[in-house]
Amino acid sequence: MIPNKEKFDLVNWEIVSVNPIDKNWSWTDLFCFWAISIQSIIGFSLIASLYLIYDLNFFVVFFGGLIAVLLTIFFSNLIGSPSQKFGLPFPVILRSSVGLNASRYISLLRGVVGIFMFGVQTFFLSKALVYLIRIFLFSFEGNILDKEIFLIFFMGLNIIDWSSLIITFYIQYIFFSMGHKVIKKIIKFSAIFVYFGLCLFFILTVGENFIPVINSLKLSLNFENFISKSNILPLITVAGTMFAYFSILILNFGDFSRYVKNKNQLIKGNYTLIINFILISFFSIFIVIGSDIILTKNNIPVENILTNPNDIIGKLNNTYLTVVVLIFVIVATASTNLIANYVPSQNSLINFLPSKLSLKSSGLIVLILSFIIGSFWLTLLSQIGVLSIIDTVGSFFGPIFGIIVADIFLIKKNNLNGKDFFNSKQNSAYFYSNGWQLKSLYALFIGFIFAASTIWNVNLNFLQSFSWIIGGLISLIIYYLLSD
Repeated sequence: MIPNKEKFDLVNWEIVSVNPIDKNWSWTDLFCFWAISIQSIIGFSLIASLYLIYDLNFFVVFFGGLIAVLLTIFFSNLIGSPSQKFGLPFPVILRSSVGLNASRYISLLRGVVGIFMFGVQTFFLSKALVYLIRIFLFSFEGNILDKEIFLIFFMGLNIIDWSSLIITFYIQYIFFSMGHKVIKKIIKFSAIFVYFGLCLFFILTVGENFIPVINSLKLSLNFENFISKSNILPLITVAGTMFAYFSILILNFGDFSRYVKNKNQLIKGNYTLIINFILISFFSIFIVIGSDIILTKNNIPVENILTNPNDIIGKLNNTYLTVVVLIFVIVATASTNLIANYVPSQNSLINFLPSKLSLKSSGLIVLILSFIIGSFWLTLLSQIGVLSIIDTVGSFFGPIFGIIVADIFLIKKNNLNGKDFFNSKQNSAYFYSNGWQLKSLYALFIGFIFAASTIWNVNLNFLQSFSWIIGGLISLIIYYLLSD
């Protein structure tokens, strides 16, 4: 008789159930989490552009964004509740839906996207540090940047660029690999610090120009009748665009919800995304309009209204203001990089090789691979359309979500066996076919085909903002029907 032995290693102390002492996140911590998700340069510019650049009704943008926020909250509550209940990250929860072995490879897809985007985001983050270094050197000697050492370029980067890139990667690695307690502190500090910066920027741009800003606000924003058939399509488009922005955080939300005290705090905390959306809408509109008025007063020519903070400070030509804003930009970008890319990648890697990796070693892998990506971004990767490949890999995320929801809530009725998440014996509830749940994999690939078609089929490109939802819904239905 052959004993029922473990088939493969599943246990790592970083991905097992959270110690009850460490389940101490409250709704305020989730407020900070959602704050840094929307405080990024991309988030600020996207929201400001929707309100001010495109010829859209103010209420279309606001309610379209609100629909996206409510969808994000709903999906985050679904995907986050099993992790909150069992204290387990996303890759481990995934084991119940696709199988103990399949989870290693499927969650790694999220890790691949996270590592790539961590490298790209850090490249742009390092540019902010480059500007600070250049300002510092210029303050000592006006012609120092004309010296030969600064004019030597390798792979499109000079010595300042390379130094900034290395420093940025290293500092992120040091702080991000210290564990969840430090990560929680980083999230809280960043959210409060960046909101303080937005308040400061708001005062500087609006304070002395309040009346002109209000008058410009009336002219810049379209407040016409919202209830009109002509506004239906723009409303859907805005909702899809905003949801696409938030969707990258939904799948791995369990990596953070595992630390929340209870379900009540989870739900309450997720609803604070509404507050954050309103705050960023307020700041983005007033800061952009206020900056435009200042530029006009100073006779600084701009072709279009500027919505990117980097572009704004570049035109204002105020060294002290530039330094202050760049510091806030660095903090905001790094913290977004942490929750959207680093933590998901790290947990995916640990889940892939649980017996061999730790926080430090998995973080080192993320560091090395993303550094290679960041190094080649300017001269190679940005030139060959690699983002389309990353978007295609990302087309798996909605279907993965759909499978988890169908499996946990519709099929298993929220009855999961906590012990079998780490049991690779044949009698394990999640062993399936040698660790692979074939029905869920079939549903996954069908959903992926539908989601990816919105990227690769030019006739379906208008649905690309909804690819996550389309793929998730298709996979959910197919898996549920196969399991019936």
